[in-house]
Formats: sequence, C-alpha cells, structure tokens
Amino acid sequence: MTTKTDAVTVLGLGEMGSAIARVFLERGYHTTIWNRTASKAAPLVEAGATAAPTAAEAVAASPLVVVCLLDGAAVDGVLSSIADTVQGKVLVNVTSGSPGQARANDRWAHEHGARYVDGKIMGDPPYVGTPNARFLFSGTAFGEHEEALRELGAVSYHGEEPGAAAVEFLAHVAMGYELLLGFLHTLKLVQAEGADVAGFAERFAASLTAYQPLLTSIAKAVENREYPPDLGPLDVQVALMDDLIGHRESAGVEAVRMRETKELMTRRIAEGHGGQGFSSVFELLS
Repeated sequence: MTTKTDAVTVLGLGEMGSAIARVFLERGYHTTIWNRTASKAAPLVEAGATAAPTAAEAVAASPLVVVCLLDGAAVDGVLSSIADTVQGKVLVNVTSGSPGQARANDRWAHEHGARYVDGKIMGDPPYVGTPNARFLFSGTAFGEHEEALRELGAVSYHGEEPGAAAVEFLAHVAMGYELLLGFLHTLKLVQAEGADVAGFAERFAASLTAYQPLLTSIAKAVENREYPPDLGPLDVQVALMDDLIGHRESAGVEAVRMRETKELMTRRIAEGHGGQGFSSVFELLS
C-alpha cells in the first residue's frame, strides 16, 4: 500500500543527488537536504529546500529518506551517523553498489527499525524527472512510497529481494561494456583496412534491431537448456572462426576474443553438440 507523503529527505548533493532533490522540490515536496560539504546545498536552499546541519537531523525531518552518495563506503559512513534517528523511516538508497551491499544495507535497516529499498539509476542527472531516466528498485518497502519515487523517472520494480535491482543494473552495465569493447575492437579493424569507420558504425547501428529476437531466443534456450541452431549449427559456425582470427591478425588487431570463441565452439563440438547453436556455449562458461 502506498503511503502519501509530502516530505522527503535527500542525503548527498552531487550532481545526481541535487537533481533528485530539485525534482522533489519542483513537484511540491517539502525537501530536506544534507551534504558533507554544506556549500553544495546553497542553490537548492535558494529554490526552497531546507538544509539540515547533520545527516541525522535531515533524516529526522521526513518519513522518506533518499540516499545518493559516491559509493558503498560513503553509504556505510552515513548510515553509522543516522543509526539513532532512522527508526520508522523508509531508506531508499540509489547509490551504485553490488547485490551483496544491498542485502547488507537491508539487514542494517531492519536492525535499526527502518525499512529499506535499494535503487539504481540508469540515466544522467539532467534527465531525472523524465522518462529518459530509468530507476530500478527492489525491496519490500517499495510500495510504501511508490508515488513519490515515480516522480523521479521511468520506474521498474524488481521484487522484494533487496539485491534484485542491483543484479539488473550491473547486468545492464556489464552488457554495455562487453558490447562497446567488442565494437571498439571492430572499429580498429575497419580503420586498419582503410574503410569508412563512421559509415560502418551507422550501418551496424541500423542492424541492431535484428538482435532483439535473437537475444530473447538465446535466453529462453539457456533457461530451458535446449539449444536449437540459432545462428546455424556450431560445426558450421566454427568454419568462420579461422577467417575472423586471420583477418584480425593480418591487420594487427587483437584476436583474443575470437580465439576464445573458437576454443569454446571446438570444445562443445568435441563433446558431441555440433548440431546445437551458439547459445549452447553457455554450458562451458563458469
């Protein structure tokens, strides 16, 4: 059940924390703010926020407390300073961190008589308050202040398990870096061949929609442990690998990833699964 509140506290006034506080102010919430460097509060005070001299006093002012700090170590430090005032509050921590940290924070909150929601942000500060900022939440207390939290952007709730939002967030971030690193290696290859790097990038970007059904079908195959020949049978796909490896090496571009891919395919074929698709390589990953 959602609890209607018109008061919120924001701890941490970096670019993201300040953006969150400003959205709450603009949407009519009585907003109390705190930051270790007090001068950062000045623009928000001018806009109508109330600056508290300590984190504990800021927490005491509102039933909903949003924590937005640099990292988990900073969160731990602030939590220790608010232990005496946090009872009965809902803590929403949108600081980047691991699922393990989220679960530890949830335990800490329960031990101190508070409820905990873990949150993760996908988007930049200027987009907070719009659908272009995505907020991922998990934890049993999400429903208590859902209305207020939905002011911040496009919200998705990932269930009661406190680490679930962090799992989703880190998976998205990891996938992005894996994709972009592969993309940079490929641009190196295109450039080494004297081809049009920008033109290739534009054409590849246009082809990305074709990967959407492939990704969902691979996930289904992994979930069911049934591996149809998604990109063709492995014993056909593996024939491409020497060309890919040789091309990269002839252009002086690193081929480590392609060699690893060939090795996984070869191992899977040797185990008698050459008729399965690329998704079956999942069985060899640790």
